[in-house]
Order: sequence, then C-alpha cells, then structure tokens
Amino acid sequence: MSTYRTNESTKGDYAGARFKTDPEEIRLVRKLDTWIMPTLWLMYFLNYIDRGSLAQARLNHLERDLNMHGENFNTAVSILNVGYILMQVPSNMLLTRVRPSAYLSVVMFIWSAIAACTGLVRSYGALIFWPGACYILASFYTRKELAARLAIMHSAALTGIGLVNLVAVRIFSDLGGARGVEGWRWMYFIEGTASAFMAACSFWLLPNTPETTRWLNAREGQLAAERIRRDRLDEAKDTDSVWTAFRQAATDKRTWLFCLMAHITNVPLNFVYFLPTIISDLGYGDTKALLLACPPYLCAALASIAVACSSGWFHERTWHLTAGLALEVTGFVAAAATMNPTGRYVACFIFPAGGYMIPPLIISWMAATLSQSPEKKAVALAMLNVSVTMGYIYGPYLWPSSDGPRYMIGFGVSAAYCVAGMVVCWAMRVLLRRENVRIKRDVGAGSVINLYGY
Repeated sequence: MSTYRTNESTKGDYAGARFKTDPEEIRLVRKLDTWIMPTLWLMYFLNYIDRGSLAQARLNHLERDLNMHGENFNTAVSILNVGYILMQVPSNMLLTRVRPSAYLSVVMFIWSAIAACTGLVRSYGALIFWPGACYILASFYTRKELAARLAIMHSAALTGIGLVNLVAVRIFSDLGGARGVEGWRWMYFIEGTASAFMAACSFWLLPNTPETTRWLNAREGQLAAERIRRDRLDEAKDTDSVWTAFRQAATDKRTWLFCLMAHITNVPLNFVYFLPTIISDLGYGDTKALLLACPPYLCAALASIAVACSSGWFHERTWHLTAGLALEVTGFVAAAATMNPTGRYVACFIFPAGGYMIPPLIISWMAATLSQSPEKKAVALAMLNVSVTMGYIYGPYLWPSSDGPRYMIGFGVSAAYCVAGMVVCWAMRVLLRRENVRIKRDVGAGSVINLYGY
C-alpha cells in the first residue's frame, strides 16, 4: 500500500488526521459550509417530507381510499425500494462522470413532479438523492469534518419527518375533501411543488468538483482539492475508470463489512413508518398522534449532531456507534416492556435518538476508509446504500398490524439487530487496527503517514 506522507510539523492524531490551523483553510471551510450545507439540508428536508408522508397519509384514510387491506400498506412501503436497489450503483457511477449539481437537481425535479402530479406515495428519484449528496460532501470535507456535516444534513430528514406531521395536520383539516380530493393527495401535491422549486434553485447552488465549482475562485478550488488529497489514506489517483473502481470496491472485504454494518443497523429504523400508528394505539386520536410524533425526531436530530461532532473531534467511530446502538436497544426494550402511555412515549424518544446517531458515523467511516479514488468512493457509497435499502424491503413486515398494539416482533427483532450491529462495528475496528500495524511495519518507524481511523 502506498501512503501519503507529510511534514512532521503537521503530524496529526493516531491515524494522521489533522486539525485545521491555516486561516486560509478555515475561511475556505466556512465558505463551503455557507454554500453547500443549507442547499443540501433543504433538498434533503423536502426529500424526507415527500418520503415520510406515507405514515401520515395512512392516518388520513390512505388505506381506505386505495382499498388496501392486511399487509398492503407494508408492501407499499417496501416495493418501490426494489427499483432503487437496481439503480443505485449505476447512478453513483454516472455521478462521477457528470456534473453533480445538474444530476441531483434533475433527480429532485423528477421525484417532485411525480409526487405533485400523481399523488404517488414515493418515487425512485427521491431515494437516489442521499448517496449522491454523501458523495458531494465526501468530495469537499476531510475525515474530521465529514461526520458532523453528514449529521447536519441527516438532521434535515429528522426535521422533515417531525414537521411533516404538523404540515399534515393543517392540510388534512383545511384541505381534506376540497374539490373532491382527499387530504393526503393534497399533501403530496403541495410538497411536490415545493420540492420542484428547490430543485431549480439547487442547480445553481450545488458544487461540482473543487476545481470546477462556480462560486470558488481558482485559489480556493486548488486549496479545496489539496485538502482532500492530503487527507486520503493512500496516495491515490485523482481519477479512475468506473469499472476499475467497481471491481476494486466489490473485491475489498471492508466494503462488504461496511455494507453489513449499515444494513443491520438500518433495519430497526423501519419504525419511522409506524411511529404515528404506535402512538395512536396508545389511545390518542389521529391528530394528536401526529403531533406527538414530532418531538422525538427533533430530539434525535440534536443528539445525532452532538454525537457526530464528538466523533469527528476525537476521530473515533467504534465507541460512538456502540453508545448509539446501546441507547437504541434500551429504547426498544422499554417500549416493548410497557403499554403505559407515558412510559412508552418516553421510550419513543430513546430509540430514535440512538438509531439516528448511527448512519452519519457509518457513512463518514466508510468514505474515509475507501477513499482510494473518487470513483471507488462513489461506488462504495452506492453499495452501502443498496444494502441499507434491502432492509427497507423486508423491514416493514416486522411491524404487522396484527402484532399491534404491543408490536413485540418489531421491537424485539430491532433490538437484536442493534446488538448484531455492535459486533460488526468491533469486527471492523479489529480489522483496521491490523491494517494499521501492517502499514507501519511496511513503511518503517519514524514515518508520518495516514492510517485508518476507527
């Protein structure tokens, strides 16, 4: 393995990651944050408003209006993910060969048009956005910076899930039945229109590569690119063929271990489609259940950002992931153990807080570990998101309506998956520590090198 060397004066932490000290670099990162983060946050917020509305539509008689019975709703949640699995890797391979700003804007506009014009519950395009956005962030932010930015972007999803309940309550009460159209259809029409407007704006706001971003001058673009090259684990190629990158990612055992980690830690997050129903089953009316489902997600967003900032500052992943998964297990067990409305509602704060700490940490960990080329990183991120989506195909069936109101299957299996996730996280830590020992042995004592973080 060829490793990137730097001067002793810039020696970083145990893995070679460095804090920013250059005023010019600090100003650049602030500029990146000013342009990239609000744009991606709003795009992902609207993405999740569209995607998360299915749970709210269910409480507005979606099943009755569409003549759905039994497990039809569970199937509706899972079936569209099949197309996502088939298209995810080709999509991110294409992303390395086109302008990311144009590609993500077009994808967002397509899903917005479908939602607004047809009232469909979800679309394939909405699901393509997340890995593409992760690729953009990983192209501009270092290992120490990435987790916090991913958590901030992920907070848009949690805020969207939370606020969509408030939006749904207002739309259902004011527009339900207007012009002979059900309230849940009005909800998709309004949300789709807002997303289409944001898609048009994002075409001009999103970056492409450091060297070709319109709002960076030549010096800033050069510095942005150099920061990422300096932070790589390998002295890698700036570009590679997409098929070579696909082969490299597919034959790297760490890719598959990360995919397994992401899969089993995301299956428990299927509760997102059922939380309003779980709360409603405690004896609350539909409107009150929608309102009560907001605060857990907003608290989870704050917890996710705090943990990601800590993880980035200490450049540590395993213990932070373990803590989040342990908190999630605690919440699932508490929810399964009681039907007391207050006790179970408190548990509904705990397991989202733990669960939503996890995705930004895993994605940033993988992006840093498999950064040998932009193409390999893009393919690996796509493969990881495919593995996540596979859990959303069968995950909804862990929450059958026949198991309500206690939902022992959903809570019990979710807790077991979290425990398995801890095991995989520590297996990755052991693997990377062994890799670091080998690298140090190969390059010799006294060399300043970038190593794998864990």
